[in-house]
Amino acid sequence: MPIISNANHDFSNLSVSDDSSLDRIFTEIPETETIKGVYYQRAQFIRRPEDLVSIDHGLLAVINVGGNRYTFPWSTLEQFPLTRLGRLCGCRSPEDIASVCDDYDEARKEFFFDRSPSAFRVILNFLAAGKLRLLREMCVLSLHDELTYWGVEMAYMERCCKRKMYTRIEEVHEQERREEERRQKNAMQRVPVEETKYRKVMNWLRDMVENPQSGLPGKIFACMSVIMVAVTVISLCISTMPDLREEENRGECSSKCYNMFIIETVCVAWFSLEFILRFIQARSKLDFLRGPLNIIDAMAILPYYVSLVVTEEDPTQEHDRPGGGKGYLDKLGLVLRILRALRILYVMRLARHSLGLQTLGLTVRRSTREFGLLLLFLCVAVTLFSPLVHLAESELTGPHDFSSIPASYWWAIISMTTVGYGDMVPRSIPGQVVALSSILSGILIMAFPATSIFHMFSRSYQELKMEHDRLFK
Repeated sequence: MPIISNANHDFSNLSVSDDSSLDRIFTEIPETETIKGVYYQRAQFIRRPEDLVSIDHGLLAVINVGGNRYTFPWSTLEQFPLTRLGRLCGCRSPEDIASVCDDYDEARKEFFFDRSPSAFRVILNFLAAGKLRLLREMCVLSLHDELTYWGVEMAYMERCCKRKMYTRIEEVHEQERREEERRQKNAMQRVPVEETKYRKVMNWLRDMVENPQSGLPGKIFACMSVIMVAVTVISLCISTMPDLREEENRGECSSKCYNMFIIETVCVAWFSLEFILRFIQARSKLDFLRGPLNIIDAMAILPYYVSLVVTEEDPTQEHDRPGGGKGYLDKLGLVLRILRALRILYVMRLARHSLGLQTLGLTVRRSTREFGLLLLFLCVAVTLFSPLVHLAESELTGPHDFSSIPASYWWAIISMTTVGYGDMVPRSIPGQVVALSSILSGILIMAFPATSIFHMFSRSYQELKMEHDRLFK
């Protein structure tokens, strides 16, 4: 009667375990170590039916899973009382047995479970070798269902495999949530209502402004939006040229300045029209106003109208404002220039039509923990190296650039992020040693969360791409 052991069936080489993916979060139960000569005797695989004759049913339980027969010592099953197999130890009547297994052969004293034999190998490996690991060829969701059925908690799983399983389960739950929201949205759209002319116009308008793949009007609308954003950015750059700034300071407006104003007016008129059309076609006006991109649109459009309402006063009337009319005009002009600079927010509108920008936003939202860790590591390192470089420079070369520890913070930040502007340079040997240590530490600190953020970006891109392909079809 062959024995299931690590020598005959090495399940460890099928595991997706990787020491590089260990997570300190899953440390409530330490990894188990296989004790050779003990665990491998806890399960036996019955290859021939005649081998069942010599089995002592008082010591061994015969388990049939999908046609594969195994024998487990009752003492082994008693060690796992909360599992489905462990509950067999407490069965005293046919009703108790029927509540645990799918069928029972009283003549052979064989418990039958109508489950997948390949999936049961994970449970078998856990009972025989003390290892609960994720097999590479097995679906994570299927394994989760099997563990739930057999009553084996995921807390016994190795940390690396547990991390992969939890990550995949969270992704599936997030995808199911989006699918459910999409189904509810489609169900609301398919509610049998009277097809009036107003509804037809709203549906056509909704497809045009929200779905560029709906037809020629949607494509033209999306192209016009992208063109207007590009024109706005170019006009904003041109408006900061020295000659135009001098004309603005003198209160003059040449033909070039007038043309720039006309271009800005046309672009803002288009963006205002687009915002109004999106607001009109929105089913929920409150949800529309809460949307992040819609808030950015409003912040980019409003400065133009504010600058038209708030006009600068005539400098000849300075005597009417005692105590600094010139200062008031300077402050008002500064506010107007800041409001005009907010037009750069129009660039965020490209996220409506760019899969890459949508992926970037989704990755940032999902990787807040990684970015928080990166910021924490950087703050700790800056706090550590700033006093060291201040001490090295102030004691040996005198307080030149590193006059205080707060002044050294800027040097530590630009050094650890490998920017290095060169405005503050350590000149002593100890200071240069501290600088080398901070640069190497910065490289390592910046690289730690990069892998996790990259994988999150890749998964987010694949999800958004599949969703766009589904909408396109």
